[in-house]
Amino acid sequence: MSAPHDAPNAMELLEAVREWIDHEVIPATDGRLRFHARVASNVLGMVEREIELGPAQEAAHLERLARLGVADDAELAAAIRARRLDDRGDEVRTLLAAAVADKLAVANPTYR
Repeated sequence: MSAPHDAPNAMELLEAVREWIDHEVIPATDGRLRFHARVASNVLGMVEREIELGPAQEAAHLERLARLGVADDAELAAAIRARRLDDRGDEVRTLLAAAVADKLAVANPTYR
């Protein structure tokens, strides 16, 4: 939590709303409203995970990009298209696999 904000912090607020949807709204609804409540709960879970995991994932991703000598994803894509990384295929595949794993850890950790 950062100044000037008090408790509860953003994560606690997200968790409280998600739990309310999961424990109160979803069991009390059906059909379309229930489906949309589940979607809302899933979105809140994704936001929670991105807040929690995002900074470390970003740092690791930037480190992997730097090892390949590129600054960002756009530069990586350009280097791949220009075939400048053809001799480093294993490193590129490792970076891409790690990026996908990080995305799945936020979007839906059960996919892993």
